[in-house]
Parts: sequence; structure tokens; C-alpha cells
Amino acid sequence: MPEVFAPIEAGSIPPSPVDSSPRRLSWGKLVQRMADFNSCDSSIGSRSDNGSRSDLSDSESDVSSDLCPSNDDLFFDPMEEAILKEVVELIARSLREAKDSDCALRCTKLLIPEKLLEHIGEELLHLAASEPCGLRGALIDLCVEQGSTCESIGQLSVDPYLVPTFQLTLVLRLEAGGLWPKIQGLFSSKSPSTPAIRQALKLSTGFRVIKKKLYSSEGLLIEEC
Repeated sequence: MPEVFAPIEAGSIPPSPVDSSPRRLSWGKLVQRMADFNSCDSSIGSRSDNGSRSDLSDSESDVSSDLCPSNDDLFFDPMEEAILKEVVELIARSLREAKDSDCALRCTKLLIPEKLLEHIGEELLHLAASEPCGLRGALIDLCVEQGSTCESIGQLSVDPYLVPTFQLTLVLRLEAGGLWPKIQGLFSSKSPSTPAIRQALKLSTGFRVIKKKLYSSEGLLIEEC
């Protein structure tokens, strides 16, 4: 039986290898193109990953900053700060009143450095942090050291309605060095009837604090400030 061949249009004939050679890539070029594509794809992926990581890191930092308070917020107690302010003011007032009594602070003028009061406040908070009642449980003794003697100024109970849990002894010092001895005469009273001992005194910014726990047999804690 004779074979029948359907007519084939010229445009439907696939190109021969010779005709299609301009569109074909050699093996070397194909490998190079694949390598370029892979490197491009990996660089895009790397940028995408880095971007997502940075976005995630930024979002995590934002969330953590919103949810996690700072150290100042964690240790800040408004009630304790208010009590501390009153205690420091009471200490300063007790020292000023003591200048008219028969003690080491008997003088016409008493200069209390602001830095001294700041250091006392910081030390009170530090020593009261581990106490069950905080600063409210403190019993504070004020003393002034002059030479080899140490005279008591007074005793303060932070909360008189609470049984004290610890006792603090603040040993203050008089300014003895530097420029003060040379200029303290400018602050002295010029009245001839005033005794010579009634002169201007200035407290030093350094002091010693002794802590004793009243409910425990632990030894004394002594700190130089």
C-alpha cells in the first residue's frame, strides 16, 4: 500500500542544527550562565535573609525595650525615695540644731556640704536594700569625730511606730585640711563677748558608717565613704 504523506508547510519545519546554532549555547557558556545565575540567586537570598534578620532583630529589640524595664525602673521605689528625702532633711536639721549644744559642733556657723548629704542618702539606700522593712526599719545614730574623740549628736528613728531591724551609726568628720583652716576665720563671729570656741565649722564630705543588724547575730559592717 503506498504511503501517504501529508503536505508540510515550509514554516512548520523545525530548524536544522545549523540554522539554530546562533540560539544555542555551548557547554562552557551554559555552565558559566548557570554559575552566574546561582551566584546571583545566592546573593539575593543572602540580602533577603539579612534583611529579615535585621527586621526581626529590630522588632525584637523594640519589643524587649517595651516589655523589659531598665535597671533604674526595677530598683526605683517611690515610697523609699520619699522616705529617704525626709531622713536626709532630718539629719541636716539635727546637725544644724546641734551647733548650739555642748558637743563637738558647738559653733556659730555650721557648713554642711551638699555632696555629703548626697553620699549619706546613697549609702542609706544601699544599706537598707537588704532589710525586710527597708529604710523604715533603720535606727540612725549621728556622731562627729574630732581628733581622737567621737561625740554623739543624736539618734533618729525613721519610723517610730516600727520596731527597728537594723542600726546605722554615721560617724561624720570635721574638715581639717585643704583651704578651710585658712579661711574659716572669715566665718567666725567678731563679737568680743563670744567665746573663742564658738567658731565656724565645716563638715567633711567623707564619713564612716557602721551597720548592725538587730535581729541577727551577724558581725558589724563598717564602710568608709
